[in-house]
Amino acid sequence: MTGIATSSPRSYLFAPGHDPKLLERVYTAGADAVLLDLEDAVPASEKDRARVMVVEALRRERAWVRVNAPGTERCAADVEAVAGLALGIRIPKVESAEEVAWVAARAPGLPLGCTIESARGVSAAREIAAAPQTAHLIYGNADFCADLRIDGGEIPTLYARSHVVLASRAAGIAPPCDGAYTRIADVEGLRREAAFARSLGFFGKSAIHPRQIAAIHDVFRPSAAHVAWARRTLEAFEAAGGAATRTAEGEMVDVPVAERARQILRLAEREERGT
Repeated sequence: MTGIATSSPRSYLFAPGHDPKLLERVYTAGADAVLLDLEDAVPASEKDRARVMVVEALRRERAWVRVNAPGTERCAADVEAVAGLALGIRIPKVESAEEVAWVAARAPGLPLGCTIESARGVSAAREIAAAPQTAHLIYGNADFCADLRIDGGEIPTLYARSHVVLASRAAGIAPPCDGAYTRIADVEGLRREAAFARSLGFFGKSAIHPRQIAAIHDVFRPSAAHVAWARRTLEAFEAAGGAATRTAEGEMVDVPVAERARQILRLAEREERGT
């Protein structure tokens, strides 16, 4: 069972680095984490200006930053500019542990989120997850589907998504974050995709518009039924002195089941604190 890191953000809200209005509004939109973008959301002609604007925004309030592709001159300039200010760096299109090391050498000690969005990235996910400074992986659905020349969907992407989850767990890092859902007005579609990701072991999802945040948080929030189950489960397990037992409803409870119940209650407590 994939563990839930209670400090893991449920939502990362993107803001294009060249848009001054969004660079201000993103901090108050209600996301768990802010992600200032220097990559795909920024036109090539605006890259240098966006870097300056993101540095100015980080000096007002810290955030995560998505840099340009590792190994490029733009990425080197991005990392040099933000490494001392950012909460962490999201690296796009990661396909090897060497690319993670390249960024880590330029941002020592800074948490790195590594986006898996190609066949090569999926194949190397275990090594990427185990690289020093990798804090979590992100599954990038749009680029992955473009790389494989598929339309997407749950079944066609199941292997890649599950592999990212397993690689994260095997490396002992936080559960991976799901990528952004691009149909902003389709809230039900967003909920379905987020719920599918959660069912596989993901925790959290990127957002490209503030209106997506509430749905994402709702999906990754433990339901009242889950919380009630967790409490009943732990009560039975503790009453048995930590030995395998059954609940009053006849469900088997042992160590991994009890740990899953604890994970749910920790997440519920985080919700109550509003953190």
